Amino acid sequence: MKKHITILSAVALSLALSAGNLAFAAGKTSASSTGMTSVPGGAEESPYADRDSSRTGRKVSYLDAIRFENRELVKDNRTVSLNMDIVLDSTRIKTQHTVSLTPVIVSEDGKTEQAFETIIIDGRTRHKVFIRKDRLDGSNPQRDSAQAIIQRKNGKEQEYIYVSGLPYGRWMLDGSIRIDECVKGCVDCGEGESEKNLMDPVLPEFIPQWTTGTIEPDPEPIKRREESRVARLQFKWDKYDILPELADNRAVLDTVTSSIDVVKEKDYIAITGIYVAGFASPEGTYEYNIRLSSNRAKSFADYIEKNNEFDHSLMHVEWSGEDWEGFRSELEKSTFAKKDQVIDIIDTYTRDRNECEREMMSVLTDDEYTWLLRNIYPYLRHCTYRVEYEVRNFDLEEARRTIYERPQDLSLNEMYKVAGSYEKGSEEYAYAMEMAARYYPETPAVVNRLAAEAMESGDARKAVEYAREMADRLIGQETLTDKEAELLNTAGVAYARAGEYGKARTALEKASGAGNANAEHNLTQLLNVIDQL
Repeated sequence: MKKHITILSAVALSLALSAGNLAFAAGKTSASSTGMTSVPGGAEESPYADRDSSRTGRKVSYLDAIRFENRELVKDNRTVSLNMDIVLDSTRIKTQHTVSLTPVIVSEDGKTEQAFETIIIDGRTRHKVFIRKDRLDGSNPQRDSAQAIIQRKNGKEQEYIYVSGLPYGRWMLDGSIRIDECVKGCVDCGEGESEKNLMDPVLPEFIPQWTTGTIEPDPEPIKRREESRVARLQFKWDKYDILPELADNRAVLDTVTSSIDVVKEKDYIAITGIYVAGFASPEGTYEYNIRLSSNRAKSFADYIEKNNEFDHSLMHVEWSGEDWEGFRSELEKSTFAKKDQVIDIIDTYTRDRNECEREMMSVLTDDEYTWLLRNIYPYLRHCTYRVEYEVRNFDLEEARRTIYERPQDLSLNEMYKVAGSYEKGSEEYAYAMEMAARYYPETPAVVNRLAAEAMESGDARKAVEYAREMADRLIGQETLTDKEAELLNTAGVAYARAGEYGKARTALEKASGAGNANAEHNLTQLLNVIDQL
């Protein structure tokens, strides 16, 4: 049974009802029949004035006479709570009236709403009637579901502390609270329905203010560079002589000479070493092919030295025997039917390549092996060369010129200076940044800048693509440098703006733990965003 705010005794109820019946029988006139007006919150009238109000179509409302003080809507985790004081001091409820007040939260667009608990305020006579009915049958769903039922004692100070909660939904952000009023008279006849805006707006959406920093490239006092090439010279089977007139050897050798000359002729370049390596295909024993690759490398080195003028001490010769790594790579690109089987054998028998070759031969037919000899093995009989050199530092004008001629000779710091010397958004600026990304793709400074500029243009998804690989690696590191922490902060912001809040939190927590102030700020912003999801 509903607990009422005011409960009258059965005797008092009986007397009140009898008095009302006697008055009716004696011909008491109603407010409407005597020309009296219904004034919500005004002087109390006859218990039967309600009926006349209904017949004349008046819209009865007490909202203007009820005060709603200390109003607040509080979000706590996944619940919103409406708290307020409902003050009835100036409200005079007609004796036969029942007033239901229901706060409702409404979405900003007005398409979604949800009601809080209702409270009911009874006039004196209606309260007695409901108490009697409650004792007789105990069934009134509307009243049973109300948070409270109050008997208004007109002329006295009266206040109710209202607290009601609802499950939080994101649609509530920037919404409003209105109060719905329903006034009923005797036998539940409708006297009026009204509404009033109570709070607007509520739960303002949190708009994060993200902070990212720039990363300056590390200085490069000595610019060490190298250029590597594969010289696919054709050798006769089981031979190591350099034959310029064999197949395409002349064109290959000319390319070798010209590539070394390009480096050698630059006055700002000093060659520090030329490294030559020889390789053989897998047919024959591993030991034999070691000797064969050694002889091929030495022949190639002799040719380079004879056709280029430089100090003999700069030449270094290496050999690796059978080129299994190249074999595997060529197989992956091929359409060879048994390539997966052969690759599995290559990956399994790494310690004994003679056994690897025997195992491979056991699964191949003669035709399949012949196909390998014709289509794969020739690529494995080759030499490589690598020219190592040092580049002096450039002033701005030299750097602006060299970035178009040989961008690989600029340091990242020099590329940034070139980019900074042009207006952001210009073709020259874009080209300089493109070269920075091409030649220094794995540096925090470049990745950070690319991600930040993608976010500036509104493309958070592209920013994530730039930062994801390096961010994943940094998260797994035990310690971070200041530059790495700043990059991880930028990655965290990119994740957050792309809606990947879990990854954003991981990145920002790691960067914040490394002492990055921007990440600490952004982590607070992120937690506020997550709280409103």
